[in-house]
This record gives sequence, structure tokens and C-alpha cells, in this order.
Amino acid sequence: MQETEPPALISRRSLLVCGGALAVTGGGWWALYRYRPKHDGGQLTVAQAHAQAISGAILLVDIRTPGEWRQTGVPEGAVPLDMRSDDFMESLQSLLVQTENRPVALICAGGVRSARLSRQLLAAGFGQIIDVPEGIYGSAAGPGWLKSNLPVRPWNG
Repeated sequence: MQETEPPALISRRSLLVCGGALAVTGGGWWALYRYRPKHDGGQLTVAQAHAQAISGAILLVDIRTPGEWRQTGVPEGAVPLDMRSDDFMESLQSLLVQTENRPVALICAGGVRSARLSRQLLAAGFGQIIDVPEGIYGSAAGPGWLKSNLPVRPWNG
């Protein structure tokens, strides 16, 4: 009697199907990482945002959460304003009055929230809204505030 090899645990077809599914899933996550909604406002790099915030040319608003501010600090020259707070719009409007309606640049962790909020604010009638798509941690738009070694100040609430 001839000896036969034991059956393979995974067939080639199953391996190819699983590999294909993994590639499609990975591609979907990569596209999601790179996706940022387009808006009619401008964009600034983190270095430009820092320089313009320090000079007073723009109002830089960090729209992340208090937990995020506590973890990394707040960019120098930025005003921390949690976009999830119930009084966000009123607080932003108040800041605009205090700063004589300077253009507003929004920064978040990776550029997604700031791009979405920029679109919403422009649609709501706010004037000069600028996105900082690199964010604090960096994104496909660039290295971000921290990796660019720009200064932050601690936030303790």
C-alpha cells in the first residue's frame, strides 16, 4: 500500500482568499487615514500656523479634547477650545470678537476633525476659516506639530 501525505491544513485557495481580504481591508484603512474632507478655506503647515499665531495674524484654535491637551500640551499661541462642548460656537464667536475677527486656524490631532469642522463653520457663515491638516501628531499632509519640534505649553485644566 502506498503512503499518502496528510492533507494540508489550509488550501492554496483559502490562503489566497484570506490574503486578498487582508489586502482590501488594509487598503481601506490606508484610504481612511489619508481622507480629509475638502473645504473652501485655506490650509497652513504647522510652522506657518505657529508663526502666524505668535505674530497675531491668526487665531489658532486647538479643537481637541481636554484629555488630549493634558497628554501633549497645547501648541504655543493656540487657544484650547473643545469642539464637543455645548457652548463651542458661542465661545468661538466670543473669541472672534475679542480678536477683532482675525482669521481662525483649526488644529486637531491628525487633521480630520479640523477639516470637518472647517467645512461646518464655513457653511454656518463663519468667514475666514483655515485648516492645519498636519495636526499635532502628523498626517499624510506632514509631520505634525510635535515631530516638527514646535513648542507646546502644559495644560492642567
